[in-house]
Formats: sequence, structure tokens, C-alpha cells
Amino acid sequence: MVKNLFVSAICAGIAAGLLASVLQFTFVIPVLLEGELYETGARVHFSTDGSPQSDRGAPSLGSDWTRHSMTVAFNIVTYTGYGLLLAALISFAALKGITTSSRQGLIWGLCGFIAVQLAPAIGLPPELPGTIAAEVGQRQLWWISTILASATGLGLIAFGRSYLPLAGVILIAIPQLLGAPHLDMFFGVAPPELAAEFATLSLGAAAAGWVMLGYVVAATLTRLET
Repeated sequence: MVKNLFVSAICAGIAAGLLASVLQFTFVIPVLLEGELYETGARVHFSTDGSPQSDRGAPSLGSDWTRHSMTVAFNIVTYTGYGLLLAALISFAALKGITTSSRQGLIWGLCGFIAVQLAPAIGLPPELPGTIAAEVGQRQLWWISTILASATGLGLIAFGRSYLPLAGVILIAIPQLLGAPHLDMFFGVAPPELAAEFATLSLGAAAAGWVMLGYVVAATLTRLET
């Protein structure tokens, strides 16, 4: 069983990591590089003449292949880790008599995206370079607590009986009701439209990666166990 878990996690991690990397290089990284222009002062929004306008246009990806290679490697390693966790949960569910097909793996992946990416992003959306935020330790604590609460809540909704699904909904809502740590002022050097675009594209790429992850994990486990 352990071998099956690792094989499925590695296969799924490579597939999801490569897919996420393609989407990031196509959509997310150009916006990221444009945000870095504002962070470094190479481009200024709300310039000294009082105009609320600034030129739009992302720089080319350039030839920093070390940075690009690290991005791909990080995606593969990260999704492999998530894949191992997802494979373990699917296998545990199978021991309880809940079988998972490859198509149902899509739902597992989507739930992983909701717990790990979407729920934390409600309070702490992906930040474009040049965005000033609250103290890192406070944000990390809220981020981890939100992931744990959301994952547990989704589990109670999916598999709980009696009033447990309702408890799952409440558990998911608690971190959002408490609120993520934020500064008492708005502060940043990049256009807010660019920041919103970056957050949306980042979450879209992550959703695609998680769905791919869930599908490949479930499909691989199903094939290895037959």
C-alpha cells in the first residue's frame, strides 16, 4: 500500500506540477513580472502629476532559466506532497468502504483546492509584489488554521452523519468570521486592478493543478490496486 501511495503521489505531482507551471508561465508570471516593475520603482502608478493612469504591459519572461526551473521544480515538489496526502486520505476512505473512481478523484482535488487555496484566499488573497501586508507570523497562523478548519469541515460535510455536516459548515466559517490579520490602512505601489488580476489568475492555475492532482491520484491508485 505504501508503494502505491508514493507512486500515485509522484505521478500526480509531476502531472499537476507541469500543468500548473504551464498556466503560470502563460498567465500568472507575466503579471508577477509586471508587478515587480512597480515594486522596484521602474514603473510608477499615481505619478507625481496626479494622473491615475499608468502604462500597461508585462515584460518578457527573459532568460533567467534558473528562476524558471526553480518554479517548475517547486510546483512538482509541492503538488507531490499534496498528492501524497490526498492518496493517503483516499486510501483511508477505501478502508472505510468508500471507493473512489478517477472521476470522483476530480472532486477530491477540488476539495483540496477549496481547503488549501480558496478558503485562505478569502481573507489573504495571493499578493502581487509591492503589496504591503500584516506581520508574517500572524498571517501564517491564520493561514494554517484556516486550512485545518476548512479541510476538517469538508470532511465532516462529506462523510459525517447526523449534525456533523452542520458542524463542518460552522468550522469552515469560524476563521472567516474571526477575520484574517490586516493593516489598518490601504498601502501599495501597484495598480489595484493588476493585484486583482494576479489573485484571480493565481487561484485559477491552482484550481487546475488540484483537479489534475485528484484525477491522477485516484486513477493511479485504482490501476495499481486492480
